[in-house]
Order: sequence, then C-alpha cells, then structure tokens
Amino acid sequence: MRIGVLGTGNMADALATHWVRAGHEVTIGGRDAHKAEQLATRIGGSAKPAGLRAAAESGQEVVLGALPFGAGVDVARELRAALEDKVLLDCSNPIGPGFRLLTEGGPSAAQQLAAAAPGAHVVKAFNLCHEDVWRMRPPVFDGRPLAVPVCGDDETALVRVRELVQDVGCEPVAGGGLERAGLLEATAALFIALWVGEGVDAQAIAPPLAYATGPNHQAAEGGAGAFR
Repeated sequence: MRIGVLGTGNMADALATHWVRAGHEVTIGGRDAHKAEQLATRIGGSAKPAGLRAAAESGQEVVLGALPFGAGVDVARELRAALEDKVLLDCSNPIGPGFRLLTEGGPSAAQQLAAAAPGAHVVKAFNLCHEDVWRMRPPVFDGRPLAVPVCGDDETALVRVRELVQDVGCEPVAGGGLERAGLLEATAALFIALWVGEGVDAQAIAPPLAYATGPNHQAAEGGAGAFR
C-alpha cells in the first residue's frame, strides 16, 4: 500500500516502522519539515518526508492520523479534499488531566474526524496501547499476539486496516461501526487510569472468554443480570 502519515511523533514512528518493514510505501508528513525528514531517515527503507498535504495526497490507500486530539480535526478539515475517498486511520485518545475523557457527552474523536473530512472513510484502531508496545516485534504476550479492536463503517477500509494490524504482528478484532469508536476511547481512558493511576493490571478485570457469560449455561442464566 501507499500510506501517508500525518504526524511525526511516537505513534507515527512506531506504526510506520512496521509498515515499511512489511513493504509498504510510507510518506511521513509534518508541519516541521526537519522533524519529518528526521523521522523518515530514522525509519529508513521506503519512508520519505513531506508536508502534511503531500503526505495526505500520497496515501492512496490509507492515511494515518497520528496527531493529538484536537489538532487532528483542524488538519482533517484543512486537508479534506486530499482525504476524499481515502481511509483515514485514527489512533488518537481524547484524554485529559485526571484521565478524563474529553469527549464525554459528545461525538468521539473518530466521529469528529469524520465530520471534519466527510469524504474520508474513518477507522479507529491502535489507541489502546502505549507507543512502546507498538514498537515490539511483534507484540506477543504469553504466546498470544495482541488483539486490536477496529471500528469503522466501510468494509474496504476495514479490510485495509486489518491488513495493517496484521503487519504489526497483531490480530484484528471486529469492534463494530464507527459509532462504537467512542467505546474504544472510553476504554483507553479507563485502562490508562487503572495502569497509571492505580497500578492495576487491566487484564485482571475481565474473565477468560469461556467464562464471559458464566462458567456454564445454567450459571449464565441465573447470573447474567449485568448483561440484561
């Protein structure tokens, strides 16, 4: 694929590095030409630097929005013509001081991007982990590849993003339509608060899949009140 990357930060670095290794053509775009050139040089391979607009135009299949919440909307609005009919992959988290979800009561960060660039096919993914997890080759824990929920409305866009998830060494998981992207963002806020604020292993709050609705059918029938 030809992938444009909007941003020169840690997420851009981590994900673009995997995709270049997988054989994709990646253009790193930033307002600061020096930072874009530095990142493209560090990644090496097919990576090349450009401005934001040129990166968006070069991403014929996918454009990664690796920008802070808020800034991404402004950039998407500015580049809306260049993003027309393209996959716009959002990995941002709208989380503020105190691990507060900044979009609470309103549209998700991903939905705000979709509104700013209505011709793009926005997909939410890669927002649940620290950038250093995405730098792992691959992110495998206790023998299991990391699962990555993916939310979006366009099937062609979802197919492309699932391929990019696999190129990072992870397993894509269907997360539903874009209206569910806010749940992913809220999950990130909860997990970060548990991990950083409380020092709690977030994996410990969910039972294994076999016990998700109870240890057996009878117990599930009698104890599934939380799901009703």
